[in-house]
Amino acid sequence: MSAPAPAPNNAPAPASTAATASTPARRGLKWEPLAAMLALVLVCLWLVLGSTATPTLRPGATASKVQIGAFKGELETLPDPAAPGGQTFRVLGRDGHASPLLTAPELERILGQDGLIRASAASGNTLFRALNITGWTSLVWVCVGVLGQIAFFGRMLVQWVISEKRRASVVPPIFWWLSLVGAAMLLSYFVWRQDLVAALGQTPGVVIYARNLRLIGKQRRRLARPDAAAVPAVA
Repeated sequence: MSAPAPAPNNAPAPASTAATASTPARRGLKWEPLAAMLALVLVCLWLVLGSTATPTLRPGATASKVQIGAFKGELETLPDPAAPGGQTFRVLGRDGHASPLLTAPELERILGQDGLIRASAASGNTLFRALNITGWTSLVWVCVGVLGQIAFFGRMLVQWVISEKRRASVVPPIFWWLSLVGAAMLLSYFVWRQDLVAALGQTPGVVIYARNLRLIGKQRRRLARPDAAAVPAVA
């Protein structure tokens, strides 16, 4: 006589076990994306700064960047009490070419009095030379560009952190706000720089980010209505 078959176990699983199986465990941020970001930043700095040739200056001289049409180089300034105007100048090209010495009156005839003053002031300022600017007003515009880049980086950082915590790709509303602010600031900066390619790259984004915020606002108002289920979505 055969033994009876065991009865099937239909008992429900404990609530804690079911919740654990359906909900992924939350873990900390992975270090690999951070390492990749840092590596990419270092490569970018090397490509930008390492590709800029540094011309050989006379001892005691300073330099500021100069651009005339497609020509790019540096304007070397050296104090010389014996020279007219107390300074001598040279234009140094990236290809190694150096112009003959120019006195302050000779350079003033080329640049004008205001141009000579700006060139002399910028040549002694390491910050102006590093940022490729000629005055403190230009530094304000550089700050606008830097803040725009911080907003752009912040949007991706926030989106990444939230997605990692939820173990799913999530785009929170703050992502679109930071995108809109960053794009508007960068667009203003690139227009000031007269960089057509970069400015055109930011123009569509301003409209797209603003449109997404408008859609989010409409959806929230629609869901807040008592008859939200009966109201069709209208863009």
